[in-house]
Amino acid sequence: MELTIEWHYITKSKQEITWRSEAIPAAHAYTLVLDMENTGRTKSIVMTDEHDSTWTLKELKKYLKSLETEPSEVEVYFDGGFHREEKLAGLGIVVYYKQNGKNYRLRTNRLAEYLTSNNEAEYAALNLAVEQLEEMGVHHQKVKIYGDSQVVINEMNGEWAVTDSVLTTWADKIDVKLQKLGIRPHYEYIDRKQNGEADQLANQALQEIEIYADIDVQKSRKKKGDLS
Repeated sequence: MELTIEWHYITKSKQEITWRSEAIPAAHAYTLVLDMENTGRTKSIVMTDEHDSTWTLKELKKYLKSLETEPSEVEVYFDGGFHREEKLAGLGIVVYYKQNGKNYRLRTNRLAEYLTSNNEAEYAALNLAVEQLEEMGVHHQKVKIYGDSQVVINEMNGEWAVTDSVLTTWADKIDVKLQKLGIRPHYEYIDRKQNGEADQLANQALQEIEIYADIDVQKSRKKKGDLS
């Protein structure tokens, strides 16, 4: 979450001045407001988030405390594969996040039936990712979402119009869920090589190999180092 600060303060010469910040990260805003209050010349401070909701310092402190136990700094990679003859799709997602001061990586996949195209498979993979975020308790924060489908990325970020009725249904469903969770998505197109983990998971799903693994990335690296 990012906040805009509006600071009404009184100078030593008793002039009242209003200063307004750019949108800054919540933790930075909290520290800054504490410093402002310590000047002894603050008349009022108003903190406003992206949804035009105002925050008190007490509410912000509680929110920041919750981030210590809830997933934060979330990054999502998604990919969908499609077998046209069998009408089967493989959905793969990878979620990187931080929780309790540790870095985690969640990998999972799913086999989906009755889809009609590769583009629909990509949308279904993104939808699976959003459902996973909900299960993890991710809410009211910015989430970076990466995919190698130009269609999905450009349609979801509004650069391209969604003209296919089937894809429109998926896009609307995803948007509604993200809004409900208070998630602000930042979509970014990447090439297939950069999306290798999600692509592998999608292919494994098509081979009916189910994957679900949520690991502490740092511990995993240490174990690998011990074996080498």
